[in-house]
Amino acid sequence: MRFSVLSAVTACCALRPALAALYTAPSQLPNSKKYDYIIVGGGTAGNVIATRLSENASKNVLVIEAGPSNLDFEEAAIPFVCVELSPNTPEDWNYTTVPQPGLNERSINYPRGRLLGGSSSINYMIWNTGSTEDWNRYATVTGDSGWSWNSVQPIIKSIESLVPPADHHDTTGQVIPSLHGTSGPVGISLQGYPSLLDNRTIATTKELPAEFPYNEDMNSGFPLGLGWPQFSVADGTRVSSATAYLEPALNANRSSLDVLINTQVTKLIQTGTSQGAPVILGVQFAQSASGPFYAKNATTEVIVSAGSIGSPQLLMLSGIGDKKALAKFSIKSVVNLPDVGQNMQDHTVLPNAWSINASFTPDDIARNATLFDEVLTQWATTQTGQFATPPATNIGWFRIPNDSSIYKTTKDPSPGPNSPHYEFIFAVFDSFAEPEPTSGHYMIISTNLFSPTSRGSVTLASTNPFDFPLIDPALLDSAFDIFTITEAVKAAQRFMAAPAWDGFQLGQYGDFAGVTSDAAIEQYARNSAATVFHPAGTAYMSPYNAPHGVTNPDLTVKGTKGLRVVDASIFPYIPSMHPQGFVYVVAERVARLIEARQ
Repeated sequence: MRFSVLSAVTACCALRPALAALYTAPSQLPNSKKYDYIIVGGGTAGNVIATRLSENASKNVLVIEAGPSNLDFEEAAIPFVCVELSPNTPEDWNYTTVPQPGLNERSINYPRGRLLGGSSSINYMIWNTGSTEDWNRYATVTGDSGWSWNSVQPIIKSIESLVPPADHHDTTGQVIPSLHGTSGPVGISLQGYPSLLDNRTIATTKELPAEFPYNEDMNSGFPLGLGWPQFSVADGTRVSSATAYLEPALNANRSSLDVLINTQVTKLIQTGTSQGAPVILGVQFAQSASGPFYAKNATTEVIVSAGSIGSPQLLMLSGIGDKKALAKFSIKSVVNLPDVGQNMQDHTVLPNAWSINASFTPDDIARNATLFDEVLTQWATTQTGQFATPPATNIGWFRIPNDSSIYKTTKDPSPGPNSPHYEFIFAVFDSFAEPEPTSGHYMIISTNLFSPTSRGSVTLASTNPFDFPLIDPALLDSAFDIFTITEAVKAAQRFMAAPAWDGFQLGQYGDFAGVTSDAAIEQYARNSAATVFHPAGTAYMSPYNAPHGVTNPDLTVKGTKGLRVVDASIFPYIPSMHPQGFVYVVAERVARLIEARQ
């Protein structure tokens, strides 16, 4: 479902106050001010790092964000209309991939947030903090026990604030409050408006408990099963790193924190040498390819938080990457790190639609201007109603069977037996992979691949920092991945055949209609799958002194001094759940490591 909300929101919403101490042009920066830390990117991780480091009034922090303020896009605050925020919008980088062999050579849109808050300002707000095995694998492969499940638990609780859903319904049995924080900056809540799918999805867990068990809280560290997702939503409004971290600091006029928006960092600059390693404390930046170009030096660190696409691109443009690949662009090698931009992983989404027997679904809101205005006015006035909750209803996490034939040739890529291979997301709106129908009512189960074996890359297309790099997530580019997405679709078909759906689901819809055989499912997936917007791994961490990898366990860049990368690019393995919560944890932990050394 696609809405048109921009003018309506502007007309009827009275949202947060404007930010203070926010620079919109490089020429506005104070010339005499020295910055201890310069942070490249005001996204999910960058805002956390900036806010935490600037709590020390004696340390000056500068954030340089390529996009505008999140407050320039007030519709981003409305949870339900997240589907409007990408692709091909002003708040999106509007990347596309190279042709994907696993998707029948299709190039697909590749959304990333281009505004304060980054992708936390445009995502679908699903809040996951991982399985025990996700974090324990990070600890094992890096040799740093600080990344273990037990070690990050206090950090997770310090981030979260579990709050009532927008409709204040009784959440008993839908979440385990003792597992969550209650006073952190990121408000999280359950679904804030009921869906006509809810009773049927939960009933199916009782009818088919062996395959689809109920899970009271998927953020317990043991996510398998179907239950109620938590969202980064509080009081019926999106919570992003911009609203949770940056805005409070700026609105308090914190003198130690400056934020420069609409400005792209174009190069990292070597400012010296220490013990034979290049010291990287300078940044060059501009607002367009034609300049003018500016430069600033940090006194302590430069922290790159430009995301899994922007961070490796910036490193390579600065001479940090594969020496041979950079030589093709006549870029002088500063540090030879062949893994920069490699090891790219992503989650693949396949939305499967069914026609349903319903007299009303949210599709009707988009088709009725009067109703749309009523629902939007309700949200603008009270932050309640349909728009106060994201489109997803229930979520399930599942594994392919242990005796699957694929294991004869492929080692299990998941972090362990308590972690998922794939996900179900239930929603009452039509598939975004097909043209929007003008009548009828539909639901989807998105079958999403969450433990892929495919590996892609981000590589340079040119030496112009304003040119997009070549993005190759290699979706469905392995036998395991296509096997798993096929098994996931068959599981969704079994789910919809349960008695709970009798008389309600009327059959598979659209390109999914008539798709039953393994061969047909494979071709349907290759023709219809896309990204869940979770790129990771392009600057992955490995043990200190390891010959592979890009970052150390403390996320300093190997072979350099003064430089770190803090974003989703540092994951050696993509999280087996939605990564937003993981990135907050990473940023909070690294901020504490830096603060401990001040």
